[in-house]
Amino acid sequence: MDPLDLESRRAIYAAVDETPGIHFRALLDRLDYAKGTLQYHLQTLADEGLVDVSEDGKYTRYYPAGEFDEADRAVMNALRRTYSRRVIAHLLADEPLSTTDLADRLDKSPSTVSWHLSQLADAGLVEKERVGQSVEYSLRDPERARYLYTIHRQSFTDVLVDRLLGLWNAY
Repeated sequence: MDPLDLESRRAIYAAVDETPGIHFRALLDRLDYAKGTLQYHLQTLADEGLVDVSEDGKYTRYYPAGEFDEADRAVMNALRRTYSRRVIAHLLADEPLSTTDLADRLDKSPSTVSWHLSQLADAGLVEKERVGQSVEYSLRDPERARYLYTIHRQSFTDVLVDRLLGLWNAY
């Protein structure tokens, strides 16, 4: 039997395909299936090699199988988190930036921005360099981040980042 013969699995697969990196809770909200039903069908899709599973520390995220390598999934996992996406957008538009620069631009405390930067560094997405008294951050692979954001930006619901990158692309 084809794993996509069931309407529920087709709907789950379509949601994963439309929103790569979607996490379990978002799938629950979007599809209105019982938790156990969704878990069962996602496991079946993963076992059949149709869906790849990625852990990003806080969420289990789902991707269409074979479309994203590990580095792509790391970037997409970060782009799915609101403040990480905003940090990445600012680094794409104007890098390198210090924690203080980013805190001012994001209107967040330096400790909050520092936490997000450390998460991005742990995922291998940003690099840091000491410059005098401050530490400046830059993206390890800005082209990959820009490409993935551009291709999948319709699946992100962040108008602020869209505007920022739109301005950057206008230059």
